[in-house]
Amino acid sequence: MRAHHIVLLPGDGIGPEITMVTRRLLEAVSKKLDFELFFEEQLIGGQAIESKGVPLPEETLKSCQSSDAVLMAAIGDPRYDEIPREIRPESGLLSLREGMNLFANIRPVKIIPALINASSLKPEIINGVDLIVVRELTGGIYFGKPKGRIKTENGERAFNTMTYSSEEIKQIAEVSFEIARTRNKKICSVDKANVLDVSQLWRDQISKLSEEYTDIELSHMYIDNAAMQLVRNPRQFDVLLTSNLFGDILSDEAAMLTGSIGMLPSASLSIDGPGLFEPVHGSAPDIAGTNKANPIAMVLSAAMMLKIGLKETAAAEILEKCVDKVLQSGYRTVDIMSESCVQLGCNEMGEELLKEI
Repeated sequence: MRAHHIVLLPGDGIGPEITMVTRRLLEAVSKKLDFELFFEEQLIGGQAIESKGVPLPEETLKSCQSSDAVLMAAIGDPRYDEIPREIRPESGLLSLREGMNLFANIRPVKIIPALINASSLKPEIINGVDLIVVRELTGGIYFGKPKGRIKTENGERAFNTMTYSSEEIKQIAEVSFEIARTRNKKICSVDKANVLDVSQLWRDQISKLSEEYTDIELSHMYIDNAAMQLVRNPRQFDVLLTSNLFGDILSDEAAMLTGSIGMLPSASLSIDGPGLFEPVHGSAPDIAGTNKANPIAMVLSAAMMLKIGLKETAAAEILEKCVDKVLQSGYRTVDIMSESCVQLGCNEMGEELLKEI
């Protein structure tokens, strides 16, 4: 019997609630298709700070590195906003990405017909939207050096360095070109080459690589225009290729096309090690423990894990179809609630999904 070792990182806020729902669904679908999933829970984020004093304990990183895939819920809490940055929950996530060599973040944004009226944009704008943001994850301004804060005669000064090597750019670009080949063969690379030297290198390297992918239509767009076009005419995009900072911004903007950031999954991949799969949304500590969380993004992240990380495509399709059927039946959590639908809590939404399996 096929077997897979999964590390679960419930994290903070609503994380444990949506993890519990998703684990039950994974157990059900693996039983249905006759393969085994072995789960191991580990600490990260605020939970790890409270228990171990650091946001990413060494044992968590080692477990993740030796797993077949990692499924993480969410991290972060305003309680930790005033502690030193290097020991905040978010620093634990950055360290995890670095420790697992997760250089490519994949965020699909696809409009579910049953939710077309949940978006703040007009239906005629978002109808048919199906795009993927491919974001470089371990370089750029988040990891560039030097960085820090210093005292000067005129007060305090802070600085970060945006930097990319040609090899880093080529590595993420190859991922996007290969993804484009499985879709509509279109890539829009986002940069700020009219201002930033690092963006000019980005554009030059991607243009050079495109000569090896003559079947792919490549275009370039400045980040400010891309942000505008994403809400003006999102259907023009198929694969959006971005650096770390720009991808962080655009992927969250793209998430809102669907009506709720609580609906979207993501995958962070290395060259040959385990991947990290997580919902795009945050930990929502304001609703933690109230049974109001939307577990669907976590469930769809699990589907991405099954498909990409574990090659259990049939199981992934079952989860995706369950989500579609439940939404078509009119069941909603509060964040995507609309007229004439039935509002459910996190646990109850899990029960409806489980019935479909």
